[in-house]
Amino acid sequence: MHKSRLLGFIIDCNTDDLTAAAEFWSKALGAPAKRGTDSSGCYVALDMLPDEPHVEVQKVEHASRVHLDIESDDIEAEIARLEALGARRIGPVQDWCVMEAPTGQRFCVVPAESIGFEDKANAWE
Repeated sequence: MHKSRLLGFIIDCNTDDLTAAAEFWSKALGAPAKRGTDSSGCYVALDMLPDEPHVEVQKVEHASRVHLDIESDDIEAEIARLEALGARRIGPVQDWCVMEAPTGQRFCVVPAESIGFEDKANAWE
């Protein structure tokens, strides 16, 4: 058995000015940007309320878009479950995996990290 749930949304920005992009989304969503949380310089997390999804602004090379992250306590088991539903594995990135839904949307399966994950996540056989 493993568990998974929606972690949140990543706002992919094809930009040279991640700070400006994060400022826009911070103001648009009413959530302050967390500074200094990413040593790679590619992510800025927004300080969302505890009952809201996790949101990050990410600097990317591809077209700007929004994708979602599914967190799991067993990434390989979750990937297998999603593949059985018709998703396909695009490839690994660090300790997570980029996937594609049968309808073409990209999303990531990432390690579980949210507060309350154990109590709120879906359990899968």
